[in-house]
Amino acid sequence: MGPAPHALLLCVLLSLAVGALAGAAHLVGVAAAWGYNLRLKATVVSWAPYALAFGLLPAFVTLGLPGAPWPPPWLMAAAALLGAGAHFANVLPDIDDDLATGVAGLPQRLGARRSAALAGLLVLGSAAALVVGPSGRVTAYGWVLLGVTAAALLLASRRPAGRLPFRTVMAVAGADVILLVAELRP
Repeated sequence: MGPAPHALLLCVLLSLAVGALAGAAHLVGVAAAWGYNLRLKATVVSWAPYALAFGLLPAFVTLGLPGAPWPPPWLMAAAALLGAGAHFANVLPDIDDDLATGVAGLPQRLGARRSAALAGLLVLGSAAALVVGPSGRVTAYGWVLLGVTAAALLLASRRPAGRLPFRTVMAVAGADVILLVAELRP
């Protein structure tokens, strides 16, 4: 057995070691990543594996807890939106090279400017879901996060070529994690 089968076997065993439901959620995310790499990255549904895998990440975490609770829908939606947004931002610097090699996923078909704008909207939607989802009331940090997120994404989308939109999406993801941890603390 070579390295790839060993890695796959180890992935399955370690995923299921957390629990059957959590492991299944993780393995569906892994299958989505493989689907992206094997075929879907060159199609109009290139964003779907990202949305699915990121959206299932909270389920992997919560289903591994005692009682295996499902995460709230707003959390899975926020993660899925963040994943799709990250996909659109991540391809921006490589759109021309991708098209030259036959990779024509949705961001490549839309072009850099529209993909940057869509990445920004998806990530802003993710932040909004995290801000209003937990309790329906928006904290001061939540309002600041939404304002800063909107401003940063607007500025980043004005320069779609390069790594700035992706770095902005990653910065927003970090701010979202801080918000999530602050919301979930007792």
